[in-house]
Amino acid sequence: MAQSEQLSRWRLILGSETEESFTGMGGGVLSQEELLMDGALSAIYGGPGEGFGSGSPGGAGRGPSSPVISKWLGDLRSLFDPEIVAVVQNDAIERKGLKQLLLEPELLEGLEPDLNLASTLLMLKDQIPKKSKESARKFIRKIVEEINKMLENDVRRAVTAALNRRAHSPLPSASAIDFPYTIRRNLQNYNPELNAVIPERVWFFDRSSKINRWHIILDIDQSGSMGQSIIYSSVLSCVLASMSAVKTSVVAFDTQIMDLTPLCADPVDLLFGFQMGGGTDIAKSIAYCQELVESPAKTLFFLISDLYEGGNRAALLRRVEELKTSGVTVVVLLAIADGGKPFYDPETARRIAAMGIPCFACAPERLPELLERTLKGQSLEGLTSQKG
Repeated sequence: MAQSEQLSRWRLILGSETEESFTGMGGGVLSQEELLMDGALSAIYGGPGEGFGSGSPGGAGRGPSSPVISKWLGDLRSLFDPEIVAVVQNDAIERKGLKQLLLEPELLEGLEPDLNLASTLLMLKDQIPKKSKESARKFIRKIVEEINKMLENDVRRAVTAALNRRAHSPLPSASAIDFPYTIRRNLQNYNPELNAVIPERVWFFDRSSKINRWHIILDIDQSGSMGQSIIYSSVLSCVLASMSAVKTSVVAFDTQIMDLTPLCADPVDLLFGFQMGGGTDIAKSIAYCQELVESPAKTLFFLISDLYEGGNRAALLRRVEELKTSGVTVVVLLAIADGGKPFYDPETARRIAAMGIPCFACAPERLPELLERTLKGQSLEGLTSQKG
């Protein structure tokens, strides 16, 4: 790399206030493209006098207009790779408080899909103006579709392998057609001329699959730290709910309890059913889930939480132990924070793990393997990114 190019890169890194120093060194002169990069980055990372709307007649404190942010987003996406764009977008929210990014439809459409922004958007969903709601759903759906591509086939394969039966039977029978699922999976084949969905594939119920099937209960903490975990859990929940080989229940909790099972037809609907933030009463939610258990030996209970109990921790521990003692298979999945790092109350996690209950953070791409091993009654050793 030529010295002039190295100096230009250092000039971009250190900001416009260093331009005079670099010029004195015989370098640091930026090309037109590099000047655009400098402006896009200075809007977020620049010093006094730099940033959105600096020197504008609107004056300080009013914030940038939507057209200014739209241009900045356009420059950002054209100049940098998607990974860098996602980082800068998140910094824009945190450093500049640009909630406009998430509340204006034209701005939402220009955002690079990102888990952190999706989590923030879900927390702000009650503040989203009516004109932006559809754009917000489209933004969330982009994230959901990416996760679905990663998980769906493997989750279906894992459950099928574990239960040794098909989610849908390959034997054609008109009376056994799963019409709702077949229609959902073929919506992209809608023919406006015929005003009908032309299915590429038809799914049939396996009449034997509902006999003595497993019941999977997902008890999901919806406190503010749970954003990424909630998104992954919602996609997983909807994939499981679409399989007739298992029965799926989805419960969300803070200090109140919401049974979200009826929303499992669509992961975006399910996500918008969560009310992120607020306190936490884990024991109360487990008590509700205990009432859902019909056959303990065929019940798999996932507690997905950071384990920071705002209620009675002794009651939480007692409830978890009661579930395990009754024959329910209990697994605790710890919250995943920025960068995939586990975030949890170590003392509560330690005490649950001491009961012989798996308590760990699992990488999302390993959730199918976790399901298969658990349904087969196999050890979960090796799946943990950090044990409780």
